[in-house]
Amino acid sequence: MRSRTRFRAGVRHTPVLLAAALTAASLTAPAAAAAGPGLSKAARETTPRAAPKTTDGKAVSGGRLDWGIKASFQSYVTGPIAQGSWSLSEGAATTGRSRFRFHSAQGGYDPASGTFDASFSGAVRFTGHREPGGGSQLDLTISGPAVRITAEGEATLYADIRSKARSTGKVTASTGVPLASLDLGNVSMRGGKSPLTLTDVPAKLSAQGASAFAGYYKAGTPLDPVTLSTDLVSRTDGKSRRDGRGSDGGTQERDDEKDARKTSVRFSDAAVDWGVRRTFREYVTGSLTKGRWKLSDGARDGGAVFRFPAGRGDFHREEGSLDAAFDGAVRFTGKHLNLTLDHVRVRVRDGKGTLSADVTRGEGSTKKNRELVGFAAGKAALKPKGGLVELTEAPAALTAQGADAFDGMYTKGTRMDPVSLAVALDEKARLPALPDLGSDVDAAHGSTGREEGKDRRTAETASSPTPAPTSLIAGGASAAALVAAGVVYLALRRRRARARPSTDG
Repeated sequence: MRSRTRFRAGVRHTPVLLAAALTAASLTAPAAAAAGPGLSKAARETTPRAAPKTTDGKAVSGGRLDWGIKASFQSYVTGPIAQGSWSLSEGAATTGRSRFRFHSAQGGYDPASGTFDASFSGAVRFTGHREPGGGSQLDLTISGPAVRITAEGEATLYADIRSKARSTGKVTASTGVPLASLDLGNVSMRGGKSPLTLTDVPAKLSAQGASAFAGYYKAGTPLDPVTLSTDLVSRTDGKSRRDGRGSDGGTQERDDEKDARKTSVRFSDAAVDWGVRRTFREYVTGSLTKGRWKLSDGARDGGAVFRFPAGRGDFHREEGSLDAAFDGAVRFTGKHLNLTLDHVRVRVRDGKGTLSADVTRGEGSTKKNRELVGFAAGKAALKPKGGLVELTEAPAALTAQGADAFDGMYTKGTRMDPVSLAVALDEKARLPALPDLGSDVDAAHGSTGREEGKDRRTAETASSPTPAPTSLIAGGASAAALVAAGVVYLALRRRRARARPSTDG
């Protein structure tokens, strides 16, 4: 059986790799994810749960946690018995096969002792067994996961749980539940560099987790393995990942603040967030297409959305109209797939909005300014507050030109991911933060982890002023033997210097 631990294609690594052999059974690939809503309000309403800080060392600032909870539970929820579904909120997304992605890590790490504490944002809700009077007998929400590792190497995954008891129907909400124990094997957490990555760490349900899970599973039940990647920064860096101009303003009124109250305003700081369609992204990276996407020209990946930045245009307050053009492009490639969307534009008239883009399929000619989706955008929704015009998750439907752009894959009127728009009308206004997946962005956009004809599971050595061994693996076993058995890697990689956020998706 093949191990799921691998290095991603197209990424240059300088990792220190420490490994412990696991049983092959603990690394079985989960089943395909079921359908459910995709986009969230994370950029506006999600604050990662505060994690206790280490007294020394680094701050955790940015990163992601990928976890499928339990693949068989997903299959049960969406299967013929429960006939249910799952949905995502607070910026959670899907990635790969049956995994949920939680974002915006915050916390602390001490390289000397190896203590690590990081909390993430995002939520997934499972419902099933519909009741005659409405509601569901099965109703479980897992949100705000956090990973805590002690100096002794004991690792625990915590989460906020809202569950409904099967026998009584009583709903219980608990915060910071120690949901699962994580087995790091012989991995040492000391001496890590940024980004710090743990891949496919085995997880088992705890006693408290079994109770919070409404009794569906017993303590000790194996859960899906956990993968995380976090950025480490100095506590004195004062690093901010906020979008916008980066100034903290001040109290003195500026000329452009006065402009914001005018009937017509020309702006140059806006962003539009759109994920296209969650199930389309899953199709791109799935087993049929085996594809990926790449962002360029300043577009950024927020997990559940793509952000197209640097918007400029005109806003008319009295008319409730808006015209904006944005930077950024996204290209989807895979088997029988080559689609590029760029030069994104948003237009609002008479309470109705459209999102357009230049569309290129394959190596053919580009169709300019094609209306992809329509959405509602009334005057009230576009009323400025604090110098910011903000439209949050407006439901969007595919247009006829949009159906053509997707080559008939979807019909006109198909529900697509919602559209979120933010326009700063003055210097002090701040655009909403994008969910932060961390600096290792090549792994954050659905890459399959393979180059054509090449399997990237072999270990790479750390860069060092002295010659390094071919692999640094606990116990002296060969890399091939450990890969065959199933391996968990702690990859402590030096962050590549960046003048600006990477344009890779």
